[in-house]
Amino acid sequence: MAGITNGEFCSKMSNYGFDVLTIGGYNADKNAINAGLKIIKRGRPEFNINENELYHHIEEEIKYIKSNTDYHGQVSVNLRSCSPKPIIEISEIKELDIIEINAHCRQPELIESGCGQALLENPKILHDFVSEVVKKCNKKISVKIRANVSGVDDITIAKAIDDAGADYIHVDAMKPGHDCADFNVIESIRNNVDLFIIGNNSIRDLESARRMISSGADGISIARAAIKGTIPFDLSSV
Repeated sequence: MAGITNGEFCSKMSNYGFDVLTIGGYNADKNAINAGLKIIKRGRPEFNINENELYHHIEEEIKYIKSNTDYHGQVSVNLRSCSPKPIIEISEIKELDIIEINAHCRQPELIESGCGQALLENPKILHDFVSEVVKKCNKKISVKIRANVSGVDDITIAKAIDDAGADYIHVDAMKPGHDCADFNVIESIRNNVDLFIIGNNSIRDLESARRMISSGADGISIARAAIKGTIPFDLSSV
């Protein structure tokens, strides 16, 4: 949740049993940063960190989580960029455990800049992008995608990410026109790749969490249901 999930917010989540806490999404290059400024101007929450300050900012946010809580899990950062270079640079942060490439955000300004969901438009470009990050980073690599994007084949995208060597695929199983996740798309991806699948979208109670797992996800991610700084159900019961 851009503009919301910083170190302070994640620290509130540290005692709920999460294996991974994710900060971001952060805009990591000039194009993405400029897009973010346009998003802020129309009133939507967004992190606004200068390009030359981002490394230190993320480093301090991670230290805040790990030093001010009893949390012993991993910390991930979700990054938007039009090229792998800034993502590779930020991966050098010692305290960081997982780098997540954002091929997910659908805000028009970000798509026009060439990052976020725009990366789904060309599986070859996405594959090469992920592959370069994998080769040059010594962290685990996650790629967050949005399912059911018009003109995009979810299986082709998942296979490209798998072939590029990523560790995780984080799937926003959005189902257009429905207030629930598309569990069928999770099942289809499960049947076609060996990646660790993180299922996302409308996880708000035990029923939706368990259904995501039974559909083939290896794990779940929670965003809007945690926006108040609490979780409405017991994660250990999933």
